[in-house]
Amino acid sequence: MRVTDDQVATEVQLDKPLTGRTVLVTRAREQAGAFAELLEGAGARVLVVPTIAIEPPESWAPLDAALKESFDWVVFTSVNGVAMTRRRVEGGGHGRAMLERARRAAIGPATAAALAEWGLPAEAVPGEYVAEALVERLRPALRPGDRVLLPRAAETRDVLVRELDALGAVVTEVPAYRTRAATEAAPGLREALAAGQVDVVTFTSSSTVRSFCALFGAAELPRLVAGVTIACIGPITRAAAQGRGLTPQIVPEDYTIPGLARAIVAHFQPARS
Repeated sequence: MRVTDDQVATEVQLDKPLTGRTVLVTRAREQAGAFAELLEGAGARVLVVPTIAIEPPESWAPLDAALKESFDWVVFTSVNGVAMTRRRVEGGGHGRAMLERARRAAIGPATAAALAEWGLPAEAVPGEYVAEALVERLRPALRPGDRVLLPRAAETRDVLVRELDALGAVVTEVPAYRTRAATEAAPGLREALAAGQVDVVTFTSSSTVRSFCALFGAAELPRLVAGVTIACIGPITRAAAQGRGLTPQIVPEDYTIPGLARAIVAHFQPARS
């Protein structure tokens, strides 16, 4: 039986459902590689245009001081928090013993994997990778008066601190890194969107949403993203996008980078007859 060109094209599409589509990755450049590889593996053309950059905090002093104290729990809410804390511990020569003694929690599997790779496995990881679920996971384990260290971004949601306080924990929140808006690629990104060269825009945090939207005027943003599929890693990021007038069409059930990649593939996966 003769195989037609249409049949060949269909098989390629089934095997690589993102073939012919361009996906914009807005996360920090040093974190974009694995996500880009997953998308490219599904046939996508990937544009890595970071809208944020991860940098050290304005001062290391609060984290350095905390690492010299004693805590019952250390709670990590991102891979960045683990990476920057590790950088400071290994560079300053103190804090490792405290981290080994303390009980450790991670907001999700990627953060837990970063801790495990450091030799400090997490004891508590929630089933849903948001602050509210992490609080519920910690609720039966935390005792009133427990000291909790929370090394995280300089500016972030305060729900975790508020809920841990309500459980009676004594929370020490210290900046382990800060997120800066990256504007370097704004002109080229505007041109690509205006020319209809982007099929999917991906957001992996609320900060990527805020920084992306800040690149454009409020009046031009709807025009630039018209017809573009918006993909968000989870409900918090989706809410940030909706709050800025975007309408996410893709939000995975698994709030991880692999989960987001799978959801994008599934969205464009043609049905098999």
